Amino acid sequence: MIWLTLSSEHVCDTVITNEQGRVLYKTDTPFKLLGAQTTTIQKIKPNGDHYHMLDQFDVLGEIEWHTFTSSKFRTGGTEVETKHFIPEKGLLGRKRVFTGPDGRPYRWDLETTVVVLSRDDGSRMEVARFHRATLGVIGKKRKAMLEVSPEVAHMMDTVIMTFIYVEKLRRDREDGAN
Repeated sequence: MIWLTLSSEHVCDTVITNEQGRVLYKTDTPFKLLGAQTTTIQKIKPNGDHYHMLDQFDVLGEIEWHTFTSSKFRTGGTEVETKHFIPEKGLLGRKRVFTGPDGRPYRWDLETTVVVLSRDDGSRMEVARFHRATLGVIGKKRKAMLEVSPEVAHMMDTVIMTFIYVEKLRRDREDGAN
């Protein structure tokens, strides 16, 4: 499994690192009083210059958040409404389905406290799971982590973008219930 650590459970403002502590992605959502907020997702840019040690990032995509209309994904010069790319499925909209770049169907399940990605086929094979941070009261203290199967490593950018989207939806529901 591939373990990615989040600097914060607030996925719209976090840094995502690999097991070696290397930053792979970061997200930023500036506060906006009126209008739609936009989360920018940046991906580390490969750096072949061993003398230039600063990390450089490219914008992977953006999520424009809407409350009463469909939110929007922007990536690779295209824009798509989430209701078309990753529509609700199931009772109470607790599932979000999409077709990966590999042509296979996938499904995020928005459970009460976590989100889980699996293949949306007969196998229902789990390929990613979010683990929330723990304080260490019971067991070991741990930061929030995304566990990703090597089976979907080829589409990590899609996993990250859709994870940020569904985890924010799940967290908003959780916050609204409290």
